[in-house]
Amino acid sequence: MSAAAAAESAASLLGKRDREDTEDAAVVESDDDDIGPMPMPDNSDTTVRKKRKVLPHEKLFLDHMPSADRYSKSFMHREHINFVTLTKTDFVITTSIDGHLKLWKKQEVGIEFVKHYRAHTSAIIAVSASADGTVFATVGEDGYAKVFDVINFDMINQIKFDYVPLACCWVHRRGEAQALLAVSEANSGVIRIYDGRGGNEPLQTVSQLHRSPVHLMAYTDVFDTVVSADESGFLEYWQPTEPYEPPKHVKGMWQLKSQTDLYEFKKAKSIPTSLTFSPSSSHFTTLSLPDRQLRVFAFQTGKLTRKYDESLTAIQEMQQAGTAVYRVEDMEFGRRLANERELEKDGVVVDHGIGVPRGAARTMRAVWDESGNFVIYPTLLGIKVVNIYTNRVVRVLGKDESVRFLDLAMYQGAPAKKGLNTLAMAASANPLLAEKEVRDPTLFCTAFRRQRFYMFTRQEPEDTKSGADRDIFNERPTREEQTIAAHEPATGKAGPATLAGGAVIHTTMGDIHLKLFPEHVPKTVENFVGHARSGYFEGVIFHRVIAKFMIQTGDPLGDGTGGTSIWNREFEDEFSESLRHDRAYTVSMANAGANTNGSQFFITTTATPWLDRKHTIFGRVFSGLDVVHAIENVRVNHHDKPFEDIKIINVDVL
Repeated sequence: MSAAAAAESAASLLGKRDREDTEDAAVVESDDDDIGPMPMPDNSDTTVRKKRKVLPHEKLFLDHMPSADRYSKSFMHREHINFVTLTKTDFVITTSIDGHLKLWKKQEVGIEFVKHYRAHTSAIIAVSASADGTVFATVGEDGYAKVFDVINFDMINQIKFDYVPLACCWVHRRGEAQALLAVSEANSGVIRIYDGRGGNEPLQTVSQLHRSPVHLMAYTDVFDTVVSADESGFLEYWQPTEPYEPPKHVKGMWQLKSQTDLYEFKKAKSIPTSLTFSPSSSHFTTLSLPDRQLRVFAFQTGKLTRKYDESLTAIQEMQQAGTAVYRVEDMEFGRRLANERELEKDGVVVDHGIGVPRGAARTMRAVWDESGNFVIYPTLLGIKVVNIYTNRVVRVLGKDESVRFLDLAMYQGAPAKKGLNTLAMAASANPLLAEKEVRDPTLFCTAFRRQRFYMFTRQEPEDTKSGADRDIFNERPTREEQTIAAHEPATGKAGPATLAGGAVIHTTMGDIHLKLFPEHVPKTVENFVGHARSGYFEGVIFHRVIAKFMIQTGDPLGDGTGGTSIWNREFEDEFSESLRHDRAYTVSMANAGANTNGSQFFITTTATPWLDRKHTIFGRVFSGLDVVHAIENVRVNHHDKPFEDIKIINVDVL
């Protein structure tokens, strides 16, 4: 639900920008800039300007990538989704923190659900797909690895560890008879290699490479090499055979680590959260915390070729100076900034003086396009698409969405229909033949504390037949939700939700009298009245209270994540020019973004004009103002939840 508590303080955090880089504010270093003193500029018209780099066929590359500003579809798990993986066999695999795994198959357009497993009894902490896309592994906090045959969507093996695992990675080449799974230990630098179809005993043990726990491993089948990162900031190259050293046969491979930039993370006191190879394995890219840098390394030389600064300090400076690639409204920027700080704190463990991310932040991942010229990665401002050849941001996806995207996987695929075309057919303007070349490039994304994964395509939601229903409800209601639904007809008050002009909220601290606005927002009032008459709000607590801002309720789960409308789906916003957040005691719908209204609502305790056209106003308090302020001033914890529950007894419709 919308968070604005940190928004007011965010303005004071915005710093001034000392430089005037308006070309691409996200770029830290650029080979287009001259360094050092320059001669006196020549004022004549014969001055020769350096040409800007141009990537040949850039438009063609971009046409084969998602381009929509908003996601077109989202699908659910029961709990927060932490990983999304696309295999070489065109399967999409999603996992969630409750140990569940779902397989989906990419179709010509969209995806189709295949199978659901409860793979682990606790959280899944690492996943890996093999280079050929035929096997997939998950590692859980329960001390097991589960192995899946992707093509036959079957679980084929489980491996029990006598230690706590941390990361996993398939380390065998395509077509190898034996599938090798490397698993690191959470409390030491040891890595063990198992037969993915074998027993619990490791085939090999790698104990001399790292001194700290290895939280990240990536394998390149081109060079038969693993690049691993540990929690103290060291990066190592090694082949999955003894003596576990960097490859010797690769032309141009670095000989001394001191000649490389692989100590970059140690110097910066940061830790990579993702490591992804380009399609040709000539480069790999990393995202890191806490410095929030995206780095691009040349694999063979180990040299840093690109570095982009996404730190909160840099973003605040750009926001203040107006030089960001996309400028967000100040209050919305404050909300996103507060969300970033929550993301930073999530699951952090302090080790050797460094904050080690083991929560949601560890799942942030950058990916490459099929040409190896573009890197796509999640940021506070949205998902950036950066041309690393020209050093410029060429596209920002999801910049207006209210979620913070984390893990990414991109499908670009082949044309939808295959067949033999003659030269004359290819040169013709036949629309049927043109349709054969149509692709459905899709970017799959997880988001912070969301139980959905999102799909960006080349189509905006409104361009599809089901644009209004882009959030698919593919999960059954929980037992608690079923209990609430079963309770509704038992109250004897669940008649048609006809519109009403007022209501009284009876709380454990007193009564709050509302005037409703059915003439301006009929659907929102119908939803509120329907819930009031059914008894839906009975016993519901005020779960979020922020002094000098608002009090929020309406969630039967009591934690801000629950609640639905009387139609059992999210419904659209209703805005009226005559209703504004220009005064206290305004009653509005809480939401998770545009058109995501359910049952939660809030009452403001001051003017909040930045919420206009973001939250639907459906009422105002005209009596019981003292009760509103009494609730506003109760003691709350660091999640803004009152220490002592304040409940709605019932709601009478007038």
